[in-house]
Amino acid sequence: MRVSKPKLHRPARSAVSIAVLMAMYGSTFGVAHAQDDAGNATAAPPTGDISKVVVTARRRAELIQDVPGAVTALSGAELEKQAIPDITVLTDKVPNTTLKTSRGTNTTLTAFIRGIGQQDPVAGYEQGVGIYLDDVYLARPQGALTDIYDLERIEVLRGPQGTLYGRNTIGGAVKYVTRKLAPKPMLDTKATLGNYGEADLVVKASTPVTDILRVGGTLATFNRNGFGHNVLTGQQNYNKDLWAGRVSAELLPNSDLFVRLAYDRTVDDSQPRQGYRLTPGPAPANIQPLPGLYDTRADLYTVVGHKQQVINQGTSLLFDYTIDPTLSFKSITANRKSESYAPIDFDSLETPLFEAPAIYSDHQTSQEFQLTYTGSRLQGVAGVFYMKANAFNKFDVLYNAAGGLSLLTYDDIDTRTWAAFADASYSLTDTFNVTLGGRYTDDQRRARIFKQTYLGLKGSALLGNPSAIAFGPPNTDLGKDQLDRTDKKFTPKVGIGWKMAPDHNLYATFSKGFKGGMFDPRMDLTASGGPNTAASLAKRRGVAPEEVSTIELGLKSSMNGGRLQTNAAVFYTDYKNVQIPGSIPTFDAQGNVNGFAGTLTNAGKAKIDGLELEMIAYLTNALSVTAMYSHIDAKYKEWYVANGANLVNIASSTEFQNTPKNAANLSVNYDWPLALAGHAGTLSLSNSLAYKSKVYQTEIVRRTGVPSLDASIPGNLALSQGGFGLWDAGLVWTSADRKYQIGLHGRNLTDKRYKVAGYNFSGFYNSVTAFYGDPRSVRATLDVKF
Repeated sequence: MRVSKPKLHRPARSAVSIAVLMAMYGSTFGVAHAQDDAGNATAAPPTGDISKVVVTARRRAELIQDVPGAVTALSGAELEKQAIPDITVLTDKVPNTTLKTSRGTNTTLTAFIRGIGQQDPVAGYEQGVGIYLDDVYLARPQGALTDIYDLERIEVLRGPQGTLYGRNTIGGAVKYVTRKLAPKPMLDTKATLGNYGEADLVVKASTPVTDILRVGGTLATFNRNGFGHNVLTGQQNYNKDLWAGRVSAELLPNSDLFVRLAYDRTVDDSQPRQGYRLTPGPAPANIQPLPGLYDTRADLYTVVGHKQQVINQGTSLLFDYTIDPTLSFKSITANRKSESYAPIDFDSLETPLFEAPAIYSDHQTSQEFQLTYTGSRLQGVAGVFYMKANAFNKFDVLYNAAGGLSLLTYDDIDTRTWAAFADASYSLTDTFNVTLGGRYTDDQRRARIFKQTYLGLKGSALLGNPSAIAFGPPNTDLGKDQLDRTDKKFTPKVGIGWKMAPDHNLYATFSKGFKGGMFDPRMDLTASGGPNTAASLAKRRGVAPEEVSTIELGLKSSMNGGRLQTNAAVFYTDYKNVQIPGSIPTFDAQGNVNGFAGTLTNAGKAKIDGLELEMIAYLTNALSVTAMYSHIDAKYKEWYVANGANLVNIASSTEFQNTPKNAANLSVNYDWPLALAGHAGTLSLSNSLAYKSKVYQTEIVRRTGVPSLDASIPGNLALSQGGFGLWDAGLVWTSADRKYQIGLHGRNLTDKRYKVAGYNFSGFYNSVTAFYGDPRSVRATLDVKF
């Protein structure tokens, strides 16, 4: 077996840099993978010293033990072996991390790490967790949730990553790292069949064209019937109809130069995912909730005939050149774009009360240059980054009031951002090192926001209804000359690492991050008393950037040749200017709902502290156990809202959303030799139990004394999910030459029903709708390599 040797950057004679969380090895997390002569991944056996995981969390290849931050690496081969469909499953395995499908979508990602994130994908709202594909930042969450089909690994970085990854990574970052092409011709076919009519197929192929040029690609199709259906139309609900592809060409003229040109495209033609209405319909019908939690009465299709489709695609060019043994240069050029047609029926009823056909599109161009130095005691990376991006959406909100009203919202948001950064680690002694880093960011945001009410239940003219009639003057009409702001910020990092004993590494870090200021994309100036009132002028200024400062302490221990590894980390985060988006109804003189207004505000201050524990034990060569426990205490300290002429601090009435206080996972894997059809191989039995405590989908859950807020509390509580556990299991046979793999996999084997998202529009026809996690699934997989 030929083991690949990536260029590692590591302090001389020092096993730890300034900070590290363990790499989860073994059957559940981050098995280190070498390559055989055909380029196929091969798991390192758990004998002797456990193989190390190589990551690029610090923008350079290094052992995960040397990374100055909380990083978990998960190998793509092991994720595929377990038939994990997408990264939302990692929510059950990674400490203080929530990754889920955004409400009302199929491929939009909502990410929260250590209490920080953003769940509204409307143009203008920025993520709190950065998503990266091969070091290319994905500016928008639409299409970011894709099935796992061509990955080398996934890296989850927890805590602010403002030094190396910049704005909008204040909670952390999720990195997709794709596979490089094999040095020999390769063909790999994987088929999956499961309940709910699941039928997936992934085909990978690559070949060298010359001694210095390789080409390859992957095509995949993922299909599944819905977990429920529309009781009116018979259409599927929660179904999957998606195909994806990726092609690349790699040029290796010598050992010092690597060039890769890659293109990927994903098309999601699944039916719109509509929610389950928890509340009865309005009088006089008082329509009661359906018996099936995945079923819906949504009639948006018959009202506007709006089909869902999400197309996401991108091109990247990587240029990686080793100048000399200590110095290397990297260039990353990328262009990405997506377009989404996303109809949502907020009331989920057969009557056209509260519908929202929507179109989202975005495009971005980015360029990054990096220079990496690796000396005997000093290692570091410095670079510059530039991105130009546009996020656009237009959506109607249709109301069955006064003969039919449609409220158009039109957002056109430009972003220009550039940054310069550096990060260096220096070993003062053989056992003690320090790290210093910093990033300066210049972030400009310009926006056009237009809101107009129309007569006509079929929607506005911009969304296909030429007969729509404007109803009064625009609610908002602001151009990019009126909505223009620039935020500049320096985000430092400092840390120390001490190898207090040969197998015990202690670290401490301090880091800062920020998320850019922004404008309310649902800004309604008429709801603020007119365009020239103090409230309207304040909205035009937008909200201030979020800022975090985090202190982290940790201890990593490795014993018995790496067969037992335990890691503990504690952290404290000071969180300022928390950006809270929301919507409130507006009413006409008769008290009928005639629209809605955005309520984007800076909540004030919050404090977050937590604990993360991880463990892996190879009890024998066949039996391994991994465990995880995380605890987080996230509290708002200041959140001021207007109550008449007064300001009221409602912090004591709130909870952090998408942030369970406690989470745990216990996974056990047992391997034993088994020959099938004359082929030697290994049979692996895995079991995983995961637990999460109570989760809130929205923040305000106790009485505030502000009537407009207290009216939403029953709906917020109805959307909360009490503590629950999930059980997954799998049985996988792998041939000794790794050419064949057969698996039987079960997820959520107890068929638990649990809420993962929802809309609370209590003021809009008493509408509260919920979305649920996947029910029990069973699937069989067959993977054949040629």
